[in-house]
Amino acid sequence: MELRALSYFVTVAEELHFGRAADRLRIVQSAVSQQIARLERELGVRLLDRTSRRVRLTPAGERVLLAARETLAAAARVRVVAGEPAAALRIGVASCVTPRLDRALTRLRGGERPAEPELVDLPVTARLDAVRDGELDLALVRGALTSTAVTVVRAWSEPLHVVLSREHPAAGEPAVGLHDLDPRGLRLAARDSDPPLHDAILAALPVAPPRPPAGDLLTVLYDVGRDPRGWTLLPAEQIAGSRSDRVAQVPLDPPITVDGHVVTSFATPESCVASYLAAFAG
Repeated sequence: MELRALSYFVTVAEELHFGRAADRLRIVQSAVSQQIARLERELGVRLLDRTSRRVRLTPAGERVLLAARETLAAAARVRVVAGEPAAALRIGVASCVTPRLDRALTRLRGGERPAEPELVDLPVTARLDAVRDGELDLALVRGALTSTAVTVVRAWSEPLHVVLSREHPAAGEPAVGLHDLDPRGLRLAARDSDPPLHDAILAALPVAPPRPPAGDLLTVLYDVGRDPRGWTLLPAEQIAGSRSDRVAQVPLDPPITVDGHVVTSFATPESCVASYLAAFAG
């Protein structure tokens, strides 16, 4: 039994579609079908029910899926223990560099198995897809995030701050409540730029925003900075990495926090996930 066949089976089980699985694996669909058929012959059970309309796991397939993921993770651990030379640690991030990210990169470089981090700036959805497909080793995502395709582990929590024009009446206050802010001045980035963070911010608002979300973060900050009533909500660390002379940040009263997550593939060894969490948690 080859690890490759187990990897192909896990991919098909996650996609429930041979064509999409082949696209993820960057091979032809017939090669995927051949490996799955060979695996079924070796095990003596049918793993997948296939029709012209759908693919689904059999009861045996569900059991084998769990074992296959464990086997692939164990194989990855063996390579780590054997001292296989580590490639660059590819980390999917947003465009801004924060103090947390700086600290984590230093810790990763100086760990028991030093890594050379390589930062890859991608939108959140592309980040998650890249982790799933093995193009990234891990990704950082803030907000409300669940997934059946990757491993999501909460690593830290940080406050949401109000970001407002320096001409805003509350710009010099030590803290401000959401109910004290004019909803008409609220600006939010489009959801597709960062769905988990967007959803977390919407959940924190006392009322729905009267203005439809639009644009990216830079557009939002520009609009907020030129409107004396303008404001938005952002994680405190994120705005610290996107400084502008046009805007100020003010803590919320009462405080509201947002979670930060480390995202890895199912095949990532637990010891590696633990080291990533340790690097980003402090």
